[in-house]
Amino acid sequence: MRRHCPTEGRYSRNSLDKVAVLGEHDDPGGHSGCVNALHWSADGSVLLSAGDDTRVHFWRLDSAQGQDAGDYPLTCTAMLQTGHTNNIFNVQILGNSSRIATCAADRQVRVFDIHGGDLYRQNHGLTKYTKEQACIRTLRCHRDRVKRIITENSPDYFLTVSEDGTVRQHDLRTPHKCSRKDEACPSPLLRLPFSLSTIALSPLTPYNFVVAGDSPYGYLFDRRQPGRRFKEEWGAEGVSNDLTSCVRRFGRKPSGKKEYLGGEHITGSRMSNDNGHELLLSYSGDAVYLYSTRDSPEESLSQSSDVSSSDGNGSGVSSTEDGPDALKDDLPDTLRLPIVVPRQRYHGACNMDTVKDVNFLGPKDNYVVSGSDDGNFFIWDKLTGGLRDILEGDESIVNVIEQHPSLPVLAVSGIDSTVKIFAPSGNVRNSSRISQKEEIMQNNMSQEQSLSMMLHAEMSRHRVVIAGETLADEPECVYQ
Repeated sequence: MRRHCPTEGRYSRNSLDKVAVLGEHDDPGGHSGCVNALHWSADGSVLLSAGDDTRVHFWRLDSAQGQDAGDYPLTCTAMLQTGHTNNIFNVQILGNSSRIATCAADRQVRVFDIHGGDLYRQNHGLTKYTKEQACIRTLRCHRDRVKRIITENSPDYFLTVSEDGTVRQHDLRTPHKCSRKDEACPSPLLRLPFSLSTIALSPLTPYNFVVAGDSPYGYLFDRRQPGRRFKEEWGAEGVSNDLTSCVRRFGRKPSGKKEYLGGEHITGSRMSNDNGHELLLSYSGDAVYLYSTRDSPEESLSQSSDVSSSDGNGSGVSSTEDGPDALKDDLPDTLRLPIVVPRQRYHGACNMDTVKDVNFLGPKDNYVVSGSDDGNFFIWDKLTGGLRDILEGDESIVNVIEQHPSLPVLAVSGIDSTVKIFAPSGNVRNSSRISQKEEIMQNNMSQEQSLSMMLHAEMSRHRVVIAGETLADEPECVYQ
């Protein structure tokens, strides 16, 4: 693999292009379904991928392939049959270990140990592991689909978030037997009255984490020493005996009529690894917003109107219409905090069909990246909100973009069964669509409006059905 200096300029000069496709054609190491999860090891030597086929694939640099394989000869050297019975949504390597954690739509969290050193050892050929060989723990604490895993600097601790509205902290040193009634499982760190789909934590501030889901807000929790009066320390009122305290609420002005019908939700979140306080939230049917946990909340937002947003160029926009709490949210008092408003807005991508992550890019998190329903992914300048690049990353939808820990290399996946690798290229850029940005952004806006109208009609019909006491099964997202 050619060594590039991971400088900010690699992104600002629009030099990225697709340099490899992993698992295409008849590659025996390829996936057989959507790739929902990507994860680089801390040293960047291994890329993990997982998805609808319930397998985890291990991709390593294969220097034996030589020049014919190009600058990025990543090869699938191992494949893990996890034993999950439904789509895998996330995969992570637990801190300082060869352990791997997965979570899936079957409500399970599974932990594997790849024989101590095989995870990082260069293999020749394709090694296959079964769940019987590698699985060391199956956790059934959650009562609905488990969406994301957050690792800590430990091979034993990690957090999971689920559509059952809970966040759980797992400690592999204290085994327990899960029961259907949830009686034997440790208490969750938090339980919210709505479905959760995303969690974010920065290693610089590991005592804080943000969760979001079927609500127009992101919520910051502090888990240091339960019993301290953290709400007062953060400037909020009230005392809670819970294991965590909600100390901040992040929101923005509703983007459309559909949100007043309960259709608002957040699909992705990410906290900065560079500064520990910046937060990205990706809203379905809207845009990506940047917040800071250091910003003071606006006391008036829960009752009135002055919500600072952005027109995409960084200029603030105010509204005197209904404020965020005009949305139907049924929040408990412990969550009904004053709202922190966004610092910036990044628009142009379409986020309606699937659950999309959002991420920072660059050695100093200078850029913001998100996938889109049009098969592209978008890169913006974090400070100005200006669009830097549009790159084609999937034939259908891009959901996940993960940056290599030390190189300007991106792994990208979505509905396709392949993983695309993007890196600086000295050749003509075949994947860039930035020259078509006006047309692409207009098409995405039209698609969002059309889907919003369909959602509005469906939710109205759904409410009529509920009023008539005949509730049809809710449609479930095909991919995530």
